Amino acid sequence: MKACIVSFLFACVALSSCTHPPTVYKGEYPDDVAAIINNKCATAGCHNEKSYANAANLRLDRWEHLWKGSGTGAVIVPYSTKNSSLLYFINTDSTEGPTLQPTMPLNMGALSAAEYATIKAWVAAGAPDKTGVVPFAANAATRQKIYITQQGCDLIAVVDAVSKMTMRYIEIGMDPGIETPHCVRFSPDGRYAYVSFTGGQYLQKIDVETDRVIGNVFLGAGSWNLFQISQKGDRMLVTSMQEDGIIKLLDLDAMTVLLTYEGFRYPHGVASTPGFDTFFVTAQYGNTVYRLTAKGAVRRFSIDDDESSFRNDSRNPHEIMMSPDGSKYFLSCQGSNEVRVMDSKTNKLIKAIPVGTFPQELALSTTKPYLFVTCEEEATPEFPRFLGAVYVIDYNTLEIVKRIPGPFYQIHGVTVDDHNGLVYIVSRNVSSTGPAPHHTSQCGGRNGYYNVYDLNTFQPADSRSFESGTDPYSADVRFK
Repeated sequence: MKACIVSFLFACVALSSCTHPPTVYKGEYPDDVAAIINNKCATAGCHNEKSYANAANLRLDRWEHLWKGSGTGAVIVPYSTKNSSLLYFINTDSTEGPTLQPTMPLNMGALSAAEYATIKAWVAAGAPDKTGVVPFAANAATRQKIYITQQGCDLIAVVDAVSKMTMRYIEIGMDPGIETPHCVRFSPDGRYAYVSFTGGQYLQKIDVETDRVIGNVFLGAGSWNLFQISQKGDRMLVTSMQEDGIIKLLDLDAMTVLLTYEGFRYPHGVASTPGFDTFFVTAQYGNTVYRLTAKGAVRRFSIDDDESSFRNDSRNPHEIMMSPDGSKYFLSCQGSNEVRVMDSKTNKLIKAIPVGTFPQELALSTTKPYLFVTCEEEATPEFPRFLGAVYVIDYNTLEIVKRIPGPFYQIHGVTVDDHNGLVYIVSRNVSSTGPAPHHTSQCGGRNGYYNVYDLNTFQPADSRSFESGTDPYSADVRFK
């Protein structure tokens, strides 16, 4: 494999504490795998120590180097033959999986069917070293990781917080068709994660130690968008964003619906008081925030202080997030390109903060007084071929601290890993005008990517754009 696995635009863009010790891999390939990779891939001019910098920055001469990835991130994801792009380039039989050009290895002839089968079977078994060590398998109870939904693939990408590499993919959904996984959130204790679907009728529960789905709640027809988990991790409020929308209160221990609330117009973002007895829900279209109690009492407030403007689409609050002290909440208003800060007791406007174009998701740091806001359609003169910027607001002073442009395209999800001092910024890249992906995934469509920035300097913590699946959307970090 040569320069080999072609490095497209992402690879060319230049731009610590944690809950488990960094993993240092020292193993070697199993003998049958080593015979193929060392003789046909990690050769002079390709992916060995001397040449890998010119071969998509992918070094393969030792098993340990494989887990540092290429210029666009992971090329092998343990247990996931469908999402390991190295397999696409060494495969010549479309009945066995995706095939991509140029066929690797270059200038040596394609691998035989038996050789390809050996590599594929090894990946399916977790891509272990010769002693059986599977990468990223240690410290499962404490491993810091990031989950990112892939709306176009019914997958969750699992990112290892130390290496920043995609370490697993979780297949999710209940039906054969794409159900569009929308929001993902970890429980406060980090044991479970939950995912909603805008095109499905269930909410799913994932065991974070094993990265496997372990439960489902039937919600029924709807467009299930955002949700809030109680601090105890035993309750959830989830919204269905429809013109005549509904909201459901769930028991997460029993995985059942406790209550259904009706009569909301396009309910979307949701926040709660610490006791999880009072909720604030945005109307995606309009100037409205609903105040809902667990007993079902509902009031609505105009975020313009104008009771006649409930159905006015000038603001269109997308996401809502409570401040750490609970005194105020923040609204990303995609219609007016601002963050509106509201008093949580009076629901009156405190301040309107102008930000970039089409603000979407919000994320808070627990170690810095920072609120991060993704502006999906923001033009960036600093990166003229890209689209999207992140605004950083001091949630105490309510002043903008930083505007972060970057090699983004249609950024949506954002999450803060305070343990490692990093910010993950997720680019959907669904438009044909965005940067060309390095490859196409098995489910088709255009791959998106994520970038990792330093929480302290707001500079890239890694120069790479890490390619992910189709339409990566929502992101959350374990152990906040």
